[in-house]
Amino acid sequence: MDDELQAIRARRLAELQKSQGAGSSAHGMPGMSGAGQGENEEQKRQMEEMREMMLTQILDNDARQRLTRIAMVKADKARGVEDMLIRMAKTGQLRGKVSEQQLIGLLEQLSEQTKRSEPKIVFNRRRDYDDDEDDEDYDL
Repeated sequence: MDDELQAIRARRLAELQKSQGAGSSAHGMPGMSGAGQGENEEQKRQMEEMREMMLTQILDNDARQRLTRIAMVKADKARGVEDMLIRMAKTGQLRGKVSEQQLIGLLEQLSEQTKRSEPKIVFNRRRDYDDDEDDEDYDL
């Protein structure tokens, strides 16, 4: 049953990629008609479906739930993790499904990289030096 499901997903993925290649020539053209925009929306929806299918294959249930909770709070961070996982799967860096603990490890690595890559702002303030000579001008 699992092999059949993967075969169906592979066929659907091939269909989506094929339709994406055929419809990409009209993408981004100014003056597109309403039908062209509808096709564009359909392509976006298909790409999201393909992305969700890939993530379902990559992540186990607990990791998927955690990533969904992260997406509720920080959508951009979750999207970045999803992109990274899909890249890793395409390049063959993943062996089997990613567990929740592995996902936590990836999130920690990402936060460490983000901390290192963030520019640090250092304020150099001028210090006014107090001259003792100025104090002599004012005798009390």
